[in-house]
Amino acid sequence: MTLAITVGVLVTGAVFLMLQRGLVRIILGFVLLGQAANLILMAAGGTYLRAQPLLDHTPVDEASDPLPQAFVLTAIVIAFSITIYMLTIATAGCSDDTEDRS
Repeated sequence: MTLAITVGVLVTGAVFLMLQRGLVRIILGFVLLGQAANLILMAAGGTYLRAQPLLDHTPVDEASDPLPQAFVLTAIVIAFSITIYMLTIATAGCSDDTEDRS
């Protein structure tokens, strides 16, 4: 139940930030959405029901599936690289403010 509430709060915050005007807020919204997706992937793996996936110490029928953990690790790396790329674009570009402040 706590995981579902956490994912809901992260998605709500991500949608709120992505609907804002500033480019940095949109990037932070994508970061939050990526973290929510990582939590969903980990919950789908069901790692809390089984033991560690170390075959030397745990019987095969009790070991958890390491595939969701590998998916999450890959998703973290991809989200980090996309975040760095978007922040680079945000800093290299001109101001995203279109109002005249005279």
